[in-house]
Amino acid sequence: MSDITLIVLSAGTSSRFQSRVKKQWLRIGDEPLWLFVTNSLSKKYNFDKVILTSHKNELKYMQNFSEDITFVAGGSTRQESMKNALKHVNSAYVMVTDVARCCIPSEVIDNITASKSDADCIVPYLPISDTAVLNETTIDRDQVKLIQTPQLSKTEILSKALQSNQTFTDDSSAIKEIGGSIKYITGDVKSKKLTFIDDLNSIDCLKSPSNNFFTGTGFDVHAFEESKQMVLGGINIDVPYGFKAHSDGDVLIHALIDSLLGAIGAGDIGECFPDNDERYKNADSKILLTEVVSFVKSVGYEIVNADITIIAQKPKISPYKESIRTKIAELLGIKKQFVNIKATTTEKLGFIGRGDGVAVQSGTMLKYYNWKV
Repeated sequence: MSDITLIVLSAGTSSRFQSRVKKQWLRIGDEPLWLFVTNSLSKKYNFDKVILTSHKNELKYMQNFSEDITFVAGGSTRQESMKNALKHVNSAYVMVTDVARCCIPSEVIDNITASKSDADCIVPYLPISDTAVLNETTIDRDQVKLIQTPQLSKTEILSKALQSNQTFTDDSSAIKEIGGSIKYITGDVKSKKLTFIDDLNSIDCLKSPSNNFFTGTGFDVHAFEESKQMVLGGINIDVPYGFKAHSDGDVLIHALIDSLLGAIGAGDIGECFPDNDERYKNADSKILLTEVVSFVKSVGYEIVNADITIIAQKPKISPYKESIRTKIAELLGIKKQFVNIKATTTEKLGFIGRGDGVAVQSGTMLKYYNWKV
């Protein structure tokens, strides 16, 4: 059994990346970047355990992708994420890297692990070849090192170093602060860090996202409730009754949310917005849909189209179809031509035919965000 645990840090917000898709969710083929990086490293060394830190809002969704990774909720800083991850480490050594370090060569991993007993922290670096100036003063460039990850540390030493309130940008800085020993080894220019969106053009190991499409279906039904405003597809309907529900009861938007979640394999509306949670009592379903659309896009998808069928004996839908279509296109962030609204009855059969409620069926199609364009 190996005495090294791998930690991949992937809880960041990608604020400098300036893309509507967080860098860790860019697809490499069919794999999100975080999984591509983690799997690549796992093939290069037989780690005791592989831990990945995730943003708390993405933790449950990430767990769908692998049963071989221990997923841990990260914190608001790198240091907090590290502390959370280290609680799950039992090995003598820990190797830590950022998900943005996409293409680490096997030789770097081999050299780091071969040196594990030489110091408290093993650090790959790149020398610089250009003249270096600090505060208008030319300095000896041979004394300047560009620090890379992964870094390999003694678990006990790193845990102790991170107890400080001081902020550190890497593990070696924290360990050095408490007097730990550091060994610098030559890194590799191929271990370039993906920081800005333009960096994608210079990282060769990242292939384009696949051209797969993903479909999802949703179905919802609500009974009528007298003396309540009816909202359907985000549009107020001029009738003296609305929908009986914990939220505003917008049955169309609820079905649409389920189809979006289904397309990306993220459960259903009840898991995201439980009907026993007071935060969602009388909630505006347009806001709930906006949250889901934002999540869908942030984890690497584009919405292609939506096809929605309203099943109702009453009220009459035809006067509102175009308004609903316009509103749904706006909420999904796609052109109106890619939203279709259909209406039908049940020929007076069943509870819908008796005029007791409305049902909606929704279908959506999604594809991966193409960052290669």
